[in-house]
Amino acid sequence: MIYTDKVIEHFKNPHNQGVIKNADAIGEKGNVGCGDLMKIYLKIKDDKIADIKFETFGCAAAIAVTSAMTDLAKSQKLEDAMAITKDDVVKSLGDLPPSKIHCSMLGIDALQEAIENYKKK
Repeated sequence: MIYTDKVIEHFKNPHNQGVIKNADAIGEKGNVGCGDLMKIYLKIKDDKIADIKFETFGCAAAIAVTSAMTDLAKSQKLEDAMAITKDDVVKSLGDLPPSKIHCSMLGIDALQEAIENYKKK
């Protein structure tokens, strides 16, 4: 399995990794089949993502995908962040092996869940 340089960079030096204490919203998604688990923390200000952090338990692709997804979502209006697709994430990484693309959906699903949880408050 060959990863792009961007995937390797996001895996070795993940962006926005960690926890936001007193987060405005949290989303969590996992995949029983592969064992990946992603948790997204949001701080919202003026209907925008002021800060975003993540915790991921999974393979190199899962960590890289979540890191890249947080970069795409940070500073975005909530409606724009909700519109981020797996294709956006894969493109930002320069591609992923087909067997690892499912990882990109978990991060997006967790982000969307966090935004939906925020809107319910």
